[in-house]
Amino acid sequence: MKITNIIAYPVWVGSRNQLLVKIETDKGFFGWGESGLSGRELGVKGIIDHYREMLLGVNPFEIGKIWQRLYRSQYFEGGRTLTAAISAIDIALYDLKGKALNVPVYELLGGKQRDMVPTFATTSAAPGPEMIEQGKQLIDKGWQAFRLSLSPDGGEGKYESIVTKSIKEDNIYEPRESLAKTAHWIIESRKELGNEVSLGVDMHHRLSVAEAASFCNKLPNGTLDFIEEPIRDQAPGAYEALRKMTNIPFAIGEEFASKWQFMPFIENDLTQFARVDICNIGGITESMKVAGWCESHYIDMMPHNPLGPVCTAASLHFGVSVPNFAWLETRYSASENQGFHYLTDKNGDEIFNLSHKMKGAMHHVSDEPGLGIEVNEDYLKNSEFKSWNAPQLHRTDGSVTNW
Repeated sequence: MKITNIIAYPVWVGSRNQLLVKIETDKGFFGWGESGLSGRELGVKGIIDHYREMLLGVNPFEIGKIWQRLYRSQYFEGGRTLTAAISAIDIALYDLKGKALNVPVYELLGGKQRDMVPTFATTSAAPGPEMIEQGKQLIDKGWQAFRLSLSPDGGEGKYESIVTKSIKEDNIYEPRESLAKTAHWIIESRKELGNEVSLGVDMHHRLSVAEAASFCNKLPNGTLDFIEEPIRDQAPGAYEALRKMTNIPFAIGEEFASKWQFMPFIENDLTQFARVDICNIGGITESMKVAGWCESHYIDMMPHNPLGPVCTAASLHFGVSVPNFAWLETRYSASENQGFHYLTDKNGDEIFNLSHKMKGAMHHVSDEPGLGIEVNEDYLKNSEFKSWNAPQLHRTDGSVTNW
């Protein structure tokens, strides 16, 4: 069997762009993958077009060798754009191989280690009474872990800053003001929701070490079970400093684009949950290596899953196949219910058919060959790419800050 074509589809689906990749062969088998570098899909497509010329005529079953060839094929190896492209190709190769052998992808990874994949959800309401009510709804629906909301603005008290504005309306984000309000409502949430549920918050790597430490120290011990991406990852030493200032477990890794980026965080025990993104790290091949490495340090996998159904399907096969697993991110819950809005278009016509079904907070993984997902390619062919950039945040003084 030989690869005859690789097609990249950067298209708008639902409320965002997705970059889907199809790999075709001379025997009629094909596979689907997805890239995760949101907002830079055209850059990733350019890399995939380069890789296409390298892979025509290659045996698609040699997944590990193909990964090495793609990663080592240029003098300047690595980087998020390259590994996002490799991720999509790698996932598509697993889908293709599973279909050709008539087995689900998890069988290519050693078989199931659990019957279903637990998920964690996220509240959508801003910190306040509505956020707590959403938390109660999630618990009623079966969720045992979820993230609480990060405040987009400042406090509500007598001495609230007069410069506070909304992140949604003005693209202004003042960390100190946001953190004070967030801390207050997280404390209230723990009181209302009890101690059995695991609670976390995603800081979206917006903070400095001092800001993150200040926030953590506002919370009584045991309030949070994890804090996600409090600071940027480029300086592991900064995380070492923050680790000494708080006992809240860290959930880190959705930014990482290789096992080498994970290395200092695993080897120095800086994170307790690995937020591996299967569509950025290098696909299933690289994710399995990171999982094995984490297992030796008693770190649980907690995959990032913000993209489309192909990413979800690949993450589910990964999640069901590794022993050290906490939760898979889901955007399809009682508080958001936005994760699968792209399964059909505005006319109700099917775009994706995902064979894996959710029951409460659990994803049941089907035994369909490959990833267990069907894609309406005609829809992709007739769709367009829409230019989109993440919010360009700044502070009140005019300086630029992280989204």
